[in-house]
Amino acid sequence: MHLHLLQHQPHQGPARIADWLTSMGHSFTIFHLYDGELVPRSSDCDALIVLDDHEDSDDRSWLRAERKLIDQLLDGRKPVLGIGAGALRIAELLGAPVGPGTTAEVGWQHIQLASNSPFDLPDDFTALLWHRNVFGLPEDALPLGGSEASPLLGFAWDAGRVVGLTCQLHHHHQSLADQVQAVPTPLGNARDDSRVQSRETILEQAQHVDELAPLLDRVLSQWLRSRDAA
Repeated sequence: MHLHLLQHQPHQGPARIADWLTSMGHSFTIFHLYDGELVPRSSDCDALIVLDDHEDSDDRSWLRAERKLIDQLLDGRKPVLGIGAGALRIAELLGAPVGPGTTAEVGWQHIQLASNSPFDLPDDFTALLWHRNVFGLPEDALPLGGSEASPLLGFAWDAGRVVGLTCQLHHHHQSLADQVQAVPTPLGNARDDSRVQSRETILEQAQHVDELAPLLDRVLSQWLRSRDAA
């Protein structure tokens, strides 16, 4: 398969996703929208991955074209995966409400799998969160599960062909260090910033990225298998 990856910020790239695609024999093109590259055409790919973005980013001149591309793939029955803000854009296009959560969550958080989750993941695991905005569950979608503060951190729609993940499973050590150094912390609730870890704390627990590597493998394998089952 050939995949298109939409990257919105220089320090929020695909990391281990790119490694996995290469290891599985898939080809891909990364479109650096932050650097002026144009949003690609839907006819040139077999699947789409929409990467994360700063929640307070001002430069979104590409957003209208990106939304149109996502819509075309949703209608065209091609696999679509969104990470972080990418998941929020997919959820919104599927008609789900999107807006600020009760508090920001930044750092390593405990995730509990929903009882009806379709994801091939452990019942509980630790993953990186870096968000304030949240989404509701799109109609006919199934939930991933969530944290104590955010009960919905992902979903699968259309038998798993479309996946949105707020929790970040894709980092390797270098991409985590780059994000911690360069990506702004989402604005939290002044009354509750206990769920926003310091950058030092996040890096001290960097061993979690190795624990998440096999979970990313499961998610990506399950996601692309949905194309064969369709």
